[in-house]
Amino acid sequence: MSVLAHPGGCITFPRSVTLPLTVFDSGDCSPYTSTVPSFSRGYGHRFDLSGYFPRAIKTICIACISVFFLQTISALLFHEAGQRFWLDWFGLAPSSIVLHGRAWEPFTYLFLHGTFLHIFFNLLYLAMFGADLEHSWGAKRFYAYYFICGIGAGLIDMLVRTLLVVGGLAKHSLLSIPTIGASGAIYGVLLAVAIVMPHRQVWFFPLPVTVSMRIFVIVMGAIEFFGTIGSTGDGVSHVCHLGGMLVGYIYLRRGSHLYNYRNFFTDWKRRRLRKKFEVYVRDHTDKPPSNPDNWVN
Repeated sequence: MSVLAHPGGCITFPRSVTLPLTVFDSGDCSPYTSTVPSFSRGYGHRFDLSGYFPRAIKTICIACISVFFLQTISALLFHEAGQRFWLDWFGLAPSSIVLHGRAWEPFTYLFLHGTFLHIFFNLLYLAMFGADLEHSWGAKRFYAYYFICGIGAGLIDMLVRTLLVVGGLAKHSLLSIPTIGASGAIYGVLLAVAIVMPHRQVWFFPLPVTVSMRIFVIVMGAIEFFGTIGSTGDGVSHVCHLGGMLVGYIYLRRGSHLYNYRNFFTDWKRRRLRKKFEVYVRDHTDKPPSNPDNWVN
């Protein structure tokens, strides 16, 4: 999940999310849940996990892991200066974009993570829930949706923080704290799965309880919403998570949202063309004389 990396270099991770609500799917509980390909070799049964890592998800995971490896090496070699390099140049901070023109930050912050648990659970959620979505959509559409949700979530996070500072509800230093993590995009993926596969069953580990994907996403959204109320100080950007879900919903429902406006505009154009046609026909119609003197055969 997206976290706010504080200037001191310490990134807090909430206890409540170190163990996720679900880490396993009950694949046989719903026709919407695909099974993991498997094959046997001699005795026993062997699972093939490649189904959880189609092309787009595998590429995203490799990119995130590679960047996290570089972050770790930089921190080991250069200590706090190595950490600050990645956060200052590639983390999402409104002041960096406005004052220093680092327009790439709404994109690059998606590949940065603070701790091992941070990147582990983000990629775990992405593989578990995004695999079926990519199998259904294809890699190109999944890439587009993933980055639209991630970039949109970052922009919403920037907007909310700016409004809080302008309204006097937060200190000006809030604008310089970088946000990192792919959670905004992953929450958008969760929402898409809930819309495309609403009856997919999810197991709440370790409880012996399964719920539909729709209920699971509603619960996750409610947790993030109430997480934004008050100053919790957990270092997690709940607004970024909600922003990813909001952008994903608008993107998936963009046709239905604009349906009435599109029809109104189309009807207006049709009426306008009809009136122009009627005027044209009226002006170019040859009317016979009322009392002709003779007829020509």
